[in-house]
Amino acid sequence: MTRSDLVDQLAARFAQLTHRDAELAVKTILDALSDALENSHRVEIRGFGSFSVSHRPARIGRNPRSGERVVVPEKRMPHFKPGKTLRQLVDHENSQD
Repeated sequence: MTRSDLVDQLAARFAQLTHRDAELAVKTILDALSDALENSHRVEIRGFGSFSVSHRPARIGRNPRSGERVVVPEKRMPHFKPGKTLRQLVDHENSQD
C-alpha cells in the first residue's frame, strides 16, 4: 500500500472528508511521526505497534570489492516493533492461506 492508496481509502471510508482533507490528515500524521523520531522520541500506537530510534555504534567494515577495511560511522536508525494485535492479525491472515 502506498501513501496515495492510504489517502484514497481514507477519503472513501469517510464521506465527509474531501480527498484534499484526507491527504492533509495523512501528511500531518506522518510528519508528526517523523518529527518525533527525529527528536529521539518513542511513538506508540496501541493495537498497531511502536516506533523508536535505535543506535548502531561505529564499526570496522570491509569493502567487498577491494577487501580493504573501512570505518563505518555510528548511525541512528528507525525501528518498528509491531503490537500484539497486529502480530495476531497478520498471523491469522497467514494461517488461512
